[in-house]
Amino acid sequence: MGLLALLRRRLVPGALAASLTLAGGCATAAPGTPSPATAATGAPAPPAATPYAATAAPGEVPPGPLPPNEAGRIMILEYHRFGPEEGRWTRTPANFRRDLEDLYRRGYRPVNMIDVVEGRLDLPRGYSPVVLTFDDGSAGQFRLIEKDGRREVDPDSAVGVLLAFHREHPDWPLRATFYVNDVPFEDPATWQEKVRLLRQWGMEVGNHTLTHADLSRLDTAATAREIGGLELLLAQADPELHTATLALPFGARPAAPQAARTGTFQGRSYALKAFLLVGAGPAPSPHDPAFDPYRLPRIQVVDPAIEPRSTFAFWLRYFDDHPEQRYVSDGDPSRITARASP
Repeated sequence: MGLLALLRRRLVPGALAASLTLAGGCATAAPGTPSPATAATGAPAPPAATPYAATAAPGEVPPGPLPPNEAGRIMILEYHRFGPEEGRWTRTPANFRRDLEDLYRRGYRPVNMIDVVEGRLDLPRGYSPVVLTFDDGSAGQFRLIEKDGRREVDPDSAVGVLLAFHREHPDWPLRATFYVNDVPFEDPATWQEKVRLLRQWGMEVGNHTLTHADLSRLDTAATAREIGGLELLLAQADPELHTATLALPFGARPAAPQAARTGTFQGRSYALKAFLLVGAGPAPSPHDPAFDPYRLPRIQVVDPAIEPRSTFAFWLRYFDDHPEQRYVSDGDPSRITARASP
């Protein structure tokens, strides 16, 4: 049976796992490490980006809890602001830590958004990818504070929580995608340093337009200005940085979709490989024929007391009850293992 036919068949509980080797193989390398400019003096020392097998020899990483199914669905989580009180668009640091703990215990491990789009999901056997996305580049996502005459990452910022969790769990790599606007992290003074640090640590910076614009209302020229303008801005931090994916502000589909995908603004070109929506469910596997990189749904992370429907808590429970529908790696990036009905 061909790969497309296999993946088109409905996934059912108890289905037989069928292993298929892709012609020519798949990319086996981990996401490439960029070479950003050196951070300013006094900045936090970047830890080395830790691969999954950093604490064990290759092949010694214990397998995860589930049988492989690389045609399953993937949670792309959507965060916004971080602060002391939970709200519709705000997550507390304590609840964010709890989110990471819930994911870790269930065998999820983070990947960058581009890894999903390009199908480069090189995970140990039995583990599931999850994407942590952060919209708007708000201050609580990445804050630096003064301590003993040096700047440190605020432990109550989202990045501070991620760094601490990685130190406690070295098999939880530093992977996340931050979608920023014209003043990343609301910090005119040190945003460039923060962008460089994120890339040094193995995380990803994405495009959210220059002014958080509603692209459904813009023509070709204005669309290029919004997307290319942010590209031009980020080049001030790192000329090698080219955003690969776009989180659509308001989830609004572009009125000029071709201009949103590729273009040039003031001499700098851009080429986006995916658009992310605002909601409201898991994404298909990149190996599924239904996968459309320009219509990728996300799952909002909202306290169930505020919004009980189709949010992170809902889908976490759903995949607990339906693990056969979850993307689970076979540990071999040279093949695709999918669940198929007998």
